[in-house]
This record gives sequence, structure tokens and C-alpha cells, in this order.
Amino acid sequence: MGADMQLRLEGLRIGYPGADGFKQVVDGLSLELARGQIGCLLGASGCGKTTVLRSIAGFEPLQQGRIVLGGRELAGPASALPAEKRRVGMMFQDYALFPHLDVAANVGFGLRTMAAGKRRERVGSLLRQVGLEAMHGRFPHELSGGQQQRVALARALAPAPELLLLDEPFSNLDVDTRQRLAGELRLLLKASGTTVLMVTHDQAEAFAMADRIGVMHEGRLLQWDSAVGLYQAPLDPFVAGFIGRGSVLPGELLGAGNGHVLVRPQDLSLDPAGPLRGVLESVAFRGPGSSGWLRLPGGQRLELDFPVGQAPLQPGAEIGLRWHNPAPVRFPG
Repeated sequence: MGADMQLRLEGLRIGYPGADGFKQVVDGLSLELARGQIGCLLGASGCGKTTVLRSIAGFEPLQQGRIVLGGRELAGPASALPAEKRRVGMMFQDYALFPHLDVAANVGFGLRTMAAGKRRERVGSLLRQVGLEAMHGRFPHELSGGQQQRVALARALAPAPELLLLDEPFSNLDVDTRQRLAGELRLLLKASGTTVLMVTHDQAEAFAMADRIGVMHEGRLLQWDSAVGLYQAPLDPFVAGFIGRGSVLPGELLGAGNGHVLVRPQDLSLDPAGPLRGVLESVAFRGPGSSGWLRLPGGQRLELDFPVGQAPLQPGAEIGLRWHNPAPVRFPG
């Protein structure tokens, strides 16, 4: 592990017996996260991302692999540290605040062995950091969803963990609040210098929050990269179709030879004489223009954008498209 690498996961395999036999939930996952970085595991429900968090926290045993944090082995082939000795903090989806404790007592809950004066000082510092110093005497039910999230964050940071785990941190918030708080939460975490690994199914949250993002599918980590790297240079057809807007089509449909090609909406233009022809299935206004989905004769679907100011066509219309990308992302086979 490099000097600045805080977290290293090596070949994690996690599973459990079920009614239909043994179920492999995480299969050979490896990644590294540098000190102070925010990493994110991104994928659909059931892909194994939360199981990875639980294994790091000490709640799920490994079948195989190693978890190393700050040079200490948390779990490996021969042994595993108990959860309370891992110096790993976790912020849960529902925040799990104690309703009978005020904000200050919630934040200081994990500091009960600290001297009273030092505990008050630490709690006050954290509340200033998350912008809730004036709320110290309020109870959870008196706070907004965003304020509750910041209390939960301050509580998780209070014991100064070496790693903070965030499980779908925005799932309880409405869409507008999510978008605003993602940027705020990133700034708070960066200011704290804490190394963070989060999971989400929402790529907008992942892009807004994380320095490194891993796309997971069926228990495997397909790519661990920056947001730009995932978008511009996906290594797997699933990643290509999952990140951003786009479809992976056989190259022969596009006159682009063998293999498959990633087609983004910006690569397409309306052309009555275009070689790509299909039926428009749906149209939606996105502001300032509209977009739609086209179904090709072979059953493949393409997303396209209509030029701003042009009235979009109606679903059911037969249309032609021209594809133009001199350097597309290609996949063999």
C-alpha cells in the first residue's frame, strides 16, 4: 500500500447460504482509497455494495480477501478485528438519531469515556463545523431532514474514525434537497479530512460527492475510476450503458465494423435519409429542449435529443437518425 493509501480491499468474497443454495453477494472486489478521498460504490439495488460496507464495518464475515485500513489488517484469511476496534464510523440511511436526546447529546453519544469538558469542546467544534451550533438544544423531531443528516454526520465524526462509511446518505430526502446537500456534504467531509466510502444507486449523487467511483454489477466491481474516466473511457459495456446517457449497439448497425459501440444522444442528429431508422416510443421535456427514446427494428433502444426550439415529434412517428462520432468508445465481440 502506498504511503497515502488509507483503505485497501483485496479480493473480497462475501456470501451466505440461502434457500436455493449458496449465494455469492460480492465476488473478488479490490480497490484502494487514498487518505482524505471520498470513494463511492455505485450500482442498482442488490448489486452487493451495502454488503461491502457492512464487511468493512465488521458486520459481515469475509469468505476470502483482506481489508486493510491505515496499515492495520481489519480482516483477513486468519482473523478479523471486532467492529468496535476497527476505528470505522458509519452513518446509516435513516440517521438512527436518538429521539429522546437533544442534538448535543446525540453528537456526544460516542464520547462518553471522554472527560466532560473535552467532550463539550469536541461537540461544540463539530456543531460549528456542520453549521448547527445554535441547534444544540433541539431534539431530532424539531429538525429538517437536512439538519438531521448533519447531526448524524457530526455524531459519526465525533470519535475521529479513520474511515467513515455512508450508506445511501440522501435516501430519506426529497430530490431538490438531495442535489443541494450533496455539494454541502462533500465540502464538510473534505474540510474534516476524513477518508470516506459511500454507497448509492444514484449516479448524480456519486458524481457530486466522490473522487473515485466504482460501478458494481451482480457482486463484481467493473471499474474504479474518476467520474470523468467512467464517462469518457468505460472499460465494460455495462459501465458504458449505466453511466450517463447512452446505449451500446452492434457496430454493424452504425456502419462502424465489428464489435459494439457506445452511442450517446449528442452523437445523433435527426435526418430523414439517415441510416438509423426506428419508431419513436416516448418524448419528455428536459429543459430547455426535449428528448426521446427510439426503438430500432432489431429491438435496440436509443435515446436522442431534439434541437432546442424545434417542436419534438410525437410518439409513434417513424424517424431517421445519423450517427457521427469520429472516435467512439468501442468494445470487442
